[in-house]
Amino acid sequence: MSSTESPSVPAASVLPRVAPVRVGEGERLRSVGLPGVTLSVRSRRPAREGLPPALFVHGLGGSSQNWSVLMKELDGVVDGEAVDLPGFGDSPPPDDGDYSVTGHARAVIRLLDTSGRGPVHLFGNSLGGAVATRVAAVRPDLVRTLTLISPALPELRVQRSAVPTALLGFPGVALLFTRLTREWTAEQRVRGVLGLCYGDPGKVSPEAFGHAVEELERRLRLPYFWDAMARSARGIVNAYTLGGQHGLWRQAERVLAPTLLVYGGRDQLVGYRMAPKAARSFRDSRLLSLPEAGHVAMMEYPEVVAGAFREMLAEVGEEPAGEEAVGGQAAGEEAAGGGTAGAGASGAAGGETGAAEPGAAPGVGAGS
Repeated sequence: MSSTESPSVPAASVLPRVAPVRVGEGERLRSVGLPGVTLSVRSRRPAREGLPPALFVHGLGGSSQNWSVLMKELDGVVDGEAVDLPGFGDSPPPDDGDYSVTGHARAVIRLLDTSGRGPVHLFGNSLGGAVATRVAAVRPDLVRTLTLISPALPELRVQRSAVPTALLGFPGVALLFTRLTREWTAEQRVRGVLGLCYGDPGKVSPEAFGHAVEELERRLRLPYFWDAMARSARGIVNAYTLGGQHGLWRQAERVLAPTLLVYGGRDQLVGYRMAPKAARSFRDSRLLSLPEAGHVAMMEYPEVVAGAFREMLAEVGEEPAGEEAVGGQAAGEEAAGGGTAGAGASGAAGGETGAAEPGAAPGVGAGS
């Protein structure tokens, strides 16, 4: 069964009612109807009018909630929106059942074209990083800058800890997994996901853990939850094996936008060793290495990621760095044990809140 076959779940209009998605203080959630797909979009009111637009794209098993804390950190810098990819968060499945990287990228492009917000500062984590890379390569007119946090780009030697997530993409594995884990509680599942995604799961507050459990319980009631997970995982595997001009590394080389790359040294899903290759592949890149971070650095070290983003804006002439931005980044890097390297290949040679307020734990992805 390919990721482009017709969906085997009910149409969005006949899906069962479940608990509403959590909306944090200062956030808004709206539904956007597009050709072939309906997307849920989370936003914050910007600190002031006229700020440049940004769009945040989550990873496999994640949701727009993964970006809540970073969006708050940047609400004085960008006018941010975070999208729930089709079949995740509060977005129903796509009409055509296409959960491939290209299918998700097409949904993001439709959203940007319809909203007229482009070009945007585009952020992506894990699967969302692969999606954002494809969007930036095929529609450079829509992307002002690109920020990729542990992007799911092809690796020759996949980490052992990432294998179970990849196996979800094979026919029958998701069904087998649901049978084998039928007796697992939501709390057990969330602990497993946090242990896989966080460099230090102990930094997640009890309140955030509780929100994550509630969100997972809500998702498990959705008839398409495992289908969306399995088909999206299969989409990543297929993208890893795709060669030629449609290969993700080839598309990375085509990206024109200034790019910030963020890699965590404790990432169990995307290899830390891939950071230098990524820095060489994106032509206008700068690399932020965080040895203590896991797979979701924007949730673990939002202040550091925000500081590095502001520094990139200053470098490309979009925002003066200022003492506050640079000082905040330096303090955050010291806490995270990391630092930034320069642009492009020279930078590589050099080098779902996080540590302080883990309030975005709900919707943490289960993998790339």
